[in-house]
Amino acid sequence: MARLSREDRQIALGRLQAGQSQSAIARHFHVSQSTISRLWVRFQTTGSVADLPRAGRPRATTAAHDRFIRLRHLRNRFLSASSSVQALPGPHRLSDQTVRNRLHEAGLRARRPHRGAVLTRRHRQNRVQWGNQHLRWTVRNHWRHVWFSDESYFLLQRHDGRRRVYRRVNERYAPNCVDEAPVHGGGGVMVWGAINTAGRSTLVHVQGRITAQRYVEEILRPSSSG
Repeated sequence: MARLSREDRQIALGRLQAGQSQSAIARHFHVSQSTISRLWVRFQTTGSVADLPRAGRPRATTAAHDRFIRLRHLRNRFLSASSSVQALPGPHRLSDQTVRNRLHEAGLRARRPHRGAVLTRRHRQNRVQWGNQHLRWTVRNHWRHVWFSDESYFLLQRHDGRRRVYRRVNERYAPNCVDEAPVHGGGGVMVWGAINTAGRSTLVHVQGRITAQRYVEEILRPSSSG
């Protein structure tokens, strides 16, 4: 049966207030008498003929489910939403999208992870120690005599990066959000360069395997003399 529009509700209310019977008004608008009766009761209760607020679809997860999903993905940022559906304790019928929605509510969204080198505990300790040793160095007395050099290997082929990590804003470089992986690809080009407070070196194309002797004779000496 057809629903009354807002305009028809106002007209029906006017007829009710004028003393017309509910059955006559129902026949005029081609609706049931109960529709007109509910309209009248609603007006007497709320003072309006507008629809009452609806509760909406019930939430599919409990507070305990939400906490389980959030903590599970905080402990392992590379888990998929479907794996959490399978791991959720107790009887449930959730979709992958429901899990994603709960993660979004917790500020966790799937993004491409930063690909970083594998750092062991010893590597991290050495870096902290080096930083502490040079904490009080100044540009004028120390850093202007230092060159920072690095070499980069540019791959000709890479994976498409379809893997995602659930992380919050500003967590791109958090250790548990970095996709640690060894260097791979289908060949590439190695280059070397250096910088200091005065400028930068020329870019050196490195061919073949670099030994300590080649590094000194073919890269450091020509760059320092130039």
